[in-house]
Amino acid sequence: MAATSTNPAAKADQLRALRTRAMLEGPIGVTLARMAAPNVLAMVVQAVVSIAEGVFASWLGLEALAGLALVFPLVMLTQMLSAGAMGGAISGAVARALGAGAPQRASGTAMTAWIIAAICALAFMGVMAVFGRPLFGVLDNSGTSVAAAMHYANVFFPGCIAIWLCHATLSVIRGTGGMGYASLALLAVSLLSIPLSGVLALGWGGAPALGMAGLAWSTVLAHAVVAMVAIAHVLAGRAGLSLRGARVRLTMFVDILRVGFIASLNAILTVLTIVLMVGAVGRHGADALAGYGLGARLEFLMIPVVFGIGAAMTAMVGANIGAGQPRRAKAIAWTGSLAAAAIVGTIGMIVTLWPGLWLGIFLGSEESRAWAAGQGYFHTVAPFYAFFAIGLAMYFASQGAGRMMVPFIGSVLRICVAFGGVLLLPQFTDWGVNGVFRSIAAGMLVYGGFITVALWRVRWG
Repeated sequence: MAATSTNPAAKADQLRALRTRAMLEGPIGVTLARMAAPNVLAMVVQAVVSIAEGVFASWLGLEALAGLALVFPLVMLTQMLSAGAMGGAISGAVARALGAGAPQRASGTAMTAWIIAAICALAFMGVMAVFGRPLFGVLDNSGTSVAAAMHYANVFFPGCIAIWLCHATLSVIRGTGGMGYASLALLAVSLLSIPLSGVLALGWGGAPALGMAGLAWSTVLAHAVVAMVAIAHVLAGRAGLSLRGARVRLTMFVDILRVGFIASLNAILTVLTIVLMVGAVGRHGADALAGYGLGARLEFLMIPVVFGIGAAMTAMVGANIGAGQPRRAKAIAWTGSLAAAAIVGTIGMIVTLWPGLWLGIFLGSEESRAWAAGQGYFHTVAPFYAFFAIGLAMYFASQGAGRMMVPFIGSVLRICVAFGGVLLLPQFTDWGVNGVFRSIAAGMLVYGGFITVALWRVRWG
């Protein structure tokens, strides 16, 4: 007995069992807050990294900042798919297996996750190699920002396998309830990325200044280091899973992909909405594109904030669905979603009233047109951030439940409303770029409203 208690893998197994019991029986609000707190902290630090990247790009010049606006939606798509869509599907599959009392299946699911991550990374690399430059050219008719975007993309997308493996592994750990370790790992990514960005992009310490390519290298290298450490953590049994004798089965691929595929379509639609809006704003000039890019960057940063709560929701909902407790799972979904809406909605109201708090980080007073575009975005769109947050939080909860159709339909409606407005408003109004912003706001309202009403009526189990 004593030998067992001193074995690190055995201790991890006991801790995993305790975490699973807390997800199934603990007070919902307290348990969700305890699991989400380290995630939210890590996501806040990641937001600081994104801000730092934008600041570094602004120091490289307005063309670099506009180029970052072109490539940023696709970079975020990589993060959303690896951490949120497929990552959430992985976490939910692991949690459902543990909730059903099948730890060996959870171990096999971990191995399956690594295979899926590698395949997805290779697919991303190939698509961007073929379509990257033409896509950027379509979004920026002038072509002035395409070169900067390509300098970033030519490093980031060939190296994205590090990002996929990192997030797949951390998703496995989250599925066991190990939010603390996963959050510390993301914190490590952030703490590595910021100084690496200064060294590689700006030439701090006498290093060669690689510009936009250096910004991409910092992200790839930081994720690669943390991915190796996290994989070693799982292989050593410290996540509470024993991979010895575990087998990969077709049903494990199905369990992840049936949720991950629809979740990925949902993420693609979210990013496609932003990309289409980038194209619409880009027709109003590089200054408008740079200003909108800063607004869209904050909008994207709301995704990691919600993810901080949503990752905990995915694990808790998944465990309860696996244990046959759908009513408790739905209560977890509502608790987390309302909390996310309150947090993000508050941020939205702050930047609505004082947009300079954000824009002033990146823009000088002489860049008046970029200021005007950024202010127009925040005054129009930011009041609707709460609708975006509650819809996105329900998306994470639905991953845990293994039911993604409602969030997917919500994303389809959002893009139809937003892009439809971009096409129709110029025919009847002279709002210019502000018409694009009003279309974005309407899409958020429809997205959050539809998902909230639909999931209130849909039964889980």
